[in-house]
Amino acid sequence: MSLDQLTLEQFNRLQPAEAAAVLRPCIDVPRWIEEIALARPFTSIEALLDCAGNAADPFVEAEIESALAHHPRIGERAAGSNAEAELSRAEQAALGDTDAQVAAELAAGNRAYEEKFGRVFLIRAAGRSSHEILAVLTQRLQNTPETENPIVAQQLREIALLRLKGGVTA
Repeated sequence: MSLDQLTLEQFNRLQPAEAAAVLRPCIDVPRWIEEIALARPFTSIEALLDCAGNAADPFVEAEIESALAHHPRIGERAAGSNAEAELSRAEQAALGDTDAQVAAELAAGNRAYEEKFGRVFLIRAAGRSSHEILAVLTQRLQNTPETENPIVAQQLREIALLRLKGGVTA
């Protein structure tokens, strides 16, 4: 069973391990997954999203790094056929139409970010243009690790919430 095939009522009735498997493509942070799975049943989608917005807050460094291991570079097509890869491809679909110059700048920015921070650049790509993403990437390259870490954690949470909101229906 996958996230995009569930009503809230069905999600509430899943066994804890099944609920965890459904949540994992949103963000692979075990503490986040467990807190949501154990908080069921939810009376509304809003209650589910409120719980997800506060679960495992704040993410610790190890959770952030683990979750980032599953994210492709911005502008690159996610490999694989699992649910998380499919979600990532859909979220970055608008970047497929990026012109060559912006694509090259995103690739260079990705490399610079990885050199500086030792991890992939993460941003909620859904609803953002390649030009907007490039501007944010350029700005965030000016951050220190201390200022960047909370931003990355927030972006992870935003992505997870969008995926959850798009998956479970009333």
